[in-house]
Order: sequence, then structure tokens, then C-alpha cells
Amino acid sequence: MSIVRWSNVFDPFADLWADPFDTFRSIVPAISGGSSETAAFANARVDWKETPEAHVFKADLPGVKKEEVKVEVEDGNVLVVSGERTKEKEDKNDKWHRVERSSGKFVRRFRLPEDAKVEEVKAGLENGVLTVTVPKAEVKKPEVKAIEISG
Repeated sequence: MSIVRWSNVFDPFADLWADPFDTFRSIVPAISGGSSETAAFANARVDWKETPEAHVFKADLPGVKKEEVKVEVEDGNVLVVSGERTKEKEDKNDKWHRVERSSGKFVRRFRLPEDAKVEEVKAGLENGVLTVTVPKAEVKKPEVKAIEISG
């Protein structure tokens, strides 16, 4: 089960491809139509925070190498994080008692706000956490010019 953080502010930049049945599918993978080996890893969990300087995305990707992850910007303003965690090689002499770690492909898409500098996106993977930083353009304050009233 996931924890949902609610805000009293409408967020027009929320994940546009959110699936209301996502939690259910990860609990009961057989019903979702996918194989049980890929269902649990199919939707990597991502946090998105906004600072005064940037939009920062953090995804927990334990066991994933940087060569297995792609970070791209599509259509000028859609951040795409995708990749695949490969299945561990099995030896025929091994006797498995439990397999809980998931493997498979994942993809997440986020529509970026207009102030995002998509040409300056940076990404890093450290200790199983992918951090993607999208700098924000400085918002120019509108120039106010006082008009003298005659009369």
C-alpha cells in the first residue's frame, strides 16, 4: 500500500498518467494481466519536490545500474524516466525458498511546468536512488511603470 500525500492546493502538474488501479495491480499481479516477475517493479515510485531553484525528482531503484536507466525529455516538456532491472541468473542446482525481489521494465512520465529549463536537466544514481534535477528559469517580475494622471 502506498502513502498518499494530499495538499489543499490544486496541482496542475501532477503525474498525468496516474492509474487509479495501480496499487491494486501491484498487490494482485495475476489479475492485472502482467507476469508476477515484472508487476511489482513496473511502476517505480517517484517523489517530486519543487525548490526555488529547481524541480527535483527522486526514484528508488535498488539493484538497478545506471546503464539500465534512461532519463529523457519528450515533446519539449515531458520528463521520462525508464529502465529495466534484469533478473538474477539462476543456476539449476539452486533451490529457491522465496523470491520477493522484482525485476522487469518500468517507465514514468511527468509533464514539466513552463519554467523548466529542459536543456539543463541533470541526473545521478547513487546508492539505489536516482535524482533528476530540472533547473527553473528565473521568473521576470513584470515591470511596473507609474502613469501620471493629469487634470
